[in-house]
Amino acid sequence: MNHEEQEQTGIAHEPDLYIQGGRPLRGEARIEASKNAVLPILSATLLTPDAVRLPGVPWLHDVDTLSRVHKALGTDLQREGHDLIVQTNDVDPFAAPEHLVRRMRASFLIAGPLLARFGAARVPLPGGCAIGSRPIDLHLKGLVALGADVQSGNGSIEFRAPRLHGANIYLDFPSVGATENLLMAATLADGWTTIENAAQEPEVVDLANFLCSLGAEVRGAGTAELRIHGVRRLHGAEYQVISDRIEAGTYLVATAATGGDVTVAPVLPEHLKPLLAKLREAGGVIEVHGDTVRLRQSERLRPIDVKTMPHPGFPTDLQAPLMAALSLADGTSVITETVFENRFMHVSELRRMGADIKIEGRTAMVTGVSHLTGANLHASDLRAAAALVIAALAADGRSTIADAYHLDRGYANLEEKFAQLGADIERRTCSEVL
Repeated sequence: MNHEEQEQTGIAHEPDLYIQGGRPLRGEARIEASKNAVLPILSATLLTPDAVRLPGVPWLHDVDTLSRVHKALGTDLQREGHDLIVQTNDVDPFAAPEHLVRRMRASFLIAGPLLARFGAARVPLPGGCAIGSRPIDLHLKGLVALGADVQSGNGSIEFRAPRLHGANIYLDFPSVGATENLLMAATLADGWTTIENAAQEPEVVDLANFLCSLGAEVRGAGTAELRIHGVRRLHGAEYQVISDRIEAGTYLVATAATGGDVTVAPVLPEHLKPLLAKLREAGGVIEVHGDTVRLRQSERLRPIDVKTMPHPGFPTDLQAPLMAALSLADGTSVITETVFENRFMHVSELRRMGADIKIEGRTAMVTGVSHLTGANLHASDLRAAAALVIAALAADGRSTIADAYHLDRGYANLEEKFAQLGADIERRTCSEVL
């Protein structure tokens, strides 16, 4: 049964993870190219008819889903080893399939590129993880400011604009998705576009760098104000996507939770600054050398306070993993989630393992316990699944995690990598269990 059939039936038949906890992690974890950078960059290939090569792209479920959207549009998309080669010279901007776009919110990032290049597009309303409403109104307001006519109906949005024009756009919130969509659209618009209160995440910077490699003119990437001068045409290129700071952070947090000693590489340490600061505060010993980061955790975690914020603040994608680790800290930690309103779905599962967590609105009070106990758990979304893996690795006894497919959206070969670090972890299908 595939994911689409599973969603229609409501029955989960995905393999479970089996984890025997209590082993400190040791060794080196190799970090893949960033999922959250690959997805917008893959969408941006729609801006040029020329071939684009992206080396070292991990074949995650989210990458596969967006690749299927591309193929439905008419893109020639090939894999050569670990490289992805994309050419979009025969694309139908009205052919995005609803069943794929609804599976992943990032699929909506095709709207800006399709509209900018073809003057029209139809994109189904997006879906994705159930961690909050994440409305697309900022995307739509920005595209209207660039000259698009927007009509919605029958579960899709249709965009038309014979030629986009530059505009001054202010985002009410520094939305990563809206910043990326508008940035891509503006690269082919007439004149200058300014995006104020733009997202500053490293993945936005990487998208801007990729667009510049195609011949776009983008200034201010990594700041709150982006300025884009539209060009008539973009060309092909080969581009190396940045490493995944969230994957690296997940292995570092797991190391802290298990009292281990792990090096992650290759990474861009400046992208990990908010996390490294908190891990040091919690008692971790951290060494940074070039593109490697080593964490040693020889003492029980100290309690800390964490507040998720848009970059350069603490990333929301690491909130759930860090909460799992702090469930074992020596005292009470306070975690405040400001980015998504429904991102504490992992708490009930951590409580099943003996965690002492109290929720008040968007704040979690996490009082560390002496140990967690293995349990049968259920993953609700990608980062919640990562949190449960970390908790299970640190717990006494065996845990199972149902619906482990969530992990495959953002982590390549997660169980193999953890096993190489000394974890007792394996994935089994239902038939293997029986």
